[in-house]
Amino acid sequence: MINTEILIIGGGPAGAVCARELIRSGKEVLILDKDDFPRTKLCAGWITPRVFRLLKIKPQAYTGGLLKFHKLYFHFGKRTVAVPTRQYSVRRYEFDQWLLQESKAPFEKHLVKNIRKEKDLYIVDDSYAARYLIGAGGSNDPVGRTFFPENAALRSASQIVALETEFPYPYTDQRCHLWFYENGLSGYSWYVPKANGFINIGIGAKQSDLKSKGETIREHWQLFTEKLANQNLITGVEIKPKGHHYFLRSAKFHSQKDRAFIIGDALGLATIDMGEGIAPSIRSGILAAQAIVQGKNFKLSGVSRFSIPRILFPF
Repeated sequence: MINTEILIIGGGPAGAVCARELIRSGKEVLILDKDDFPRTKLCAGWITPRVFRLLKIKPQAYTGGLLKFHKLYFHFGKRTVAVPTRQYSVRRYEFDQWLLQESKAPFEKHLVKNIRKEKDLYIVDDSYAARYLIGAGGSNDPVGRTFFPENAALRSASQIVALETEFPYPYTDQRCHLWFYENGLSGYSWYVPKANGFINIGIGAKQSDLKSKGETIREHWQLFTEKLANQNLITGVEIKPKGHHYFLRSAKFHSQKDRAFIIGDALGLATIDMGEGIAPSIRSGILAAQAIVQGKNFKLSGVSRFSIPRILFPF
């Protein structure tokens, strides 16, 4: 049995940054994740200047590929709005690995199957024991399933389904494009160039709205890729997307029970207007660490529900 003070399940942005803050405060931490890092993580990888402020670094301190956008191109039918801003794109393959290394936390690859509380300890698979347990394992987080099952019902209406892919491509249009409400879609699609010749394209929508219309996200994906080809944005390659789901910020949820916490996508914190999840995840990890260090309740103060203000006023 491996004993530690704080066990974090999930080594993504929320878990890694939470570990970093805890270790800097002198706490003993161990991170478990079902995957080795670096790992493939499909994500538009859109981050705001706020992310770097939360990490207390300058953008140039980030050692992975970083592409800066001075405008975002919003498309509404035949109308295009070029929004002045300052945003960045990263590859999660690099970004998550960098955050994990920056945390300086011990890490073990382990697929969590069973968690129980025994007296004052949380026991994971009869192999790990900790006084504090933090779930940062994404939408299917085992801590959430075990100790916060009521959250599933509270956030069911906020589930987003997405199809996306990321691959090297010799793009000539270096602008970030977002198309809203195409073909009646309750969501949007995106074209996000990244540094070093990578591109991410994807589409996301509310599952409940698709179901009510008798539609599938794959039907909209087909229309979206046809648009990309017609506009000469992506041509001559076979595009194979992968599906995943996550949750927008809901009005109600539970984030702490005794010394068990859930953060990031495990909690469902993506902004309700744009589905941005990286900044809310990082902020939640910092707040959970501060709650543990200070012996206070975990409150999500300062975790924004909206992305548009950060686009219009990035600083």
